[in-house]
Amino acid sequence: MTATHTGTDTAADTGTDTATVFAPGSAQPLAELERSAAGVARVLAGLGVRPGSRVLFKADNSADWVTVLLGLAHAGASIVLVDHQDTAEETTRIHRLTRAVLSIVDDDAPPPGEGETVRVRHLLAAAASRPSPVLSGPLDLDVWRGLPDGLIMWSSGSTGVPKGVVKTGARFLRNLERNAAQIGHRADDVLLPLLPFSHQYGLSMVFIAWLTRCSLVVAPYRRIDRALRLAGETGATVLDATPATYRSIWNIVTRRPDPMADLGRVRLFCSGAAPLDPTLVDRYVELCGKPLLDSYGSTELGNVSFATEDNPVATGRPVEGMGVRIVDDAGTALRPDEIGEIEVDSPDLMEGYLDQQGELAPVARGWRRTGDFGRLDENGNLVVIGRKLAVHRMGYTLYPEQIEARIARAGCSAKVIAIPDDRRGSSLVFFVEDETGADAAHWRERICAVLPAYEQPNRVVVLDRLPLNRNGKPDRRELEMLAAERAYAGAPAEVPA
Repeated sequence: MTATHTGTDTAADTGTDTATVFAPGSAQPLAELERSAAGVARVLAGLGVRPGSRVLFKADNSADWVTVLLGLAHAGASIVLVDHQDTAEETTRIHRLTRAVLSIVDDDAPPPGEGETVRVRHLLAAAASRPSPVLSGPLDLDVWRGLPDGLIMWSSGSTGVPKGVVKTGARFLRNLERNAAQIGHRADDVLLPLLPFSHQYGLSMVFIAWLTRCSLVVAPYRRIDRALRLAGETGATVLDATPATYRSIWNIVTRRPDPMADLGRVRLFCSGAAPLDPTLVDRYVELCGKPLLDSYGSTELGNVSFATEDNPVATGRPVEGMGVRIVDDAGTALRPDEIGEIEVDSPDLMEGYLDQQGELAPVARGWRRTGDFGRLDENGNLVVIGRKLAVHRMGYTLYPEQIEARIARAGCSAKVIAIPDDRRGSSLVFFVEDETGADAAHWRERICAVLPAYEQPNRVVVLDRLPLNRNGKPDRRELEMLAAERAYAGAPAEVPA
């Protein structure tokens, strides 16, 4: 295969490619990692993987994960990404649905239970035992770009069984090229994504490092103390994480004599996957003089909008070519600063979902409702409020995430969960995240000061930390179960309503 390029001159073209993939205890030039990936592609061909073959890939973040991913793309395989925390039963379901010809798994992961399986370690050992392929530039991903099902990822499953989201490599990479251009990623950057690579946000950062020919740090994203140490050792310049991770970072570094010792070279603190709490943004401005830069997107639509250094407002403006508008329930476009449902016309829209037979069920292109509330300000910046989850209570129609946004401006980070109530229609349980030890009465007083009576809580529950799902978002399903358990157990309200 011959090397192809992304349409712009890269560091590799000019002979100045110094990009490195860092991991705990290792540092490998990106060009060397690509040669290993090309070797992986040759081993895959020997295992029967042909252009268009579906291959299931289930492993935790590592430099080897990046090598295998690029090897699969170089081989022109249809990549079926599976979260390494998925159960064996769910992995088997995905294997059967996609009819994968091969499964690649971590050393300690159980195989799907059927079909051929190879361990990541054995795959790389087989590639290393052969002469290294000669590459004249970046890997050739042309075949992978053209596959109608080049990338298969999974929805969160928050409303049922996770759905297979089918994308082409071409649209996925074009979205990232526009993403990188808007954010301002550079070849001298060192990207530190504290995210699982098997999901949209983390995967985007891996491929942006490859497209931009900049360095990438593969950090232990669930061990923030170790990740911070690696940030300092590698000179990380761009940090990507969820709001929950940024809270953990702040809690750790503010207990140190020099809070910015490991983060002194970071020029961009980027956030995504969940709405940002204004209080958290203020903390970072006070800590380092830089705001958290929010973003908005989804697995189906791609990365939609980004706040930037010169425009650190909400989730910023949509990336080039992306249409965003706000509509009412009738589908009529609203004026600036009016709240409604976010609609997106994405040139990078998925091809469709997998149907029950594992085949592509195409979706129509054009304007697509997101199920999210938001508004566009007069400068075109997108302000995301949250999911459009209607709750009926005492004759009113309420939207919990709008309530959450209002109390967040009053300094309260909380999730609002509605449970059935024969008398009111629904009762509202406010789960407040607070590590300071303030009690429920304190938070009830602050909450009620900014909400009308029909939106005020029936119960206030204070937690040190909100439970999170695998994407780093507050786990609404777990909170719903906690709220229901308290209701059915007859637990008294922490403060009488």
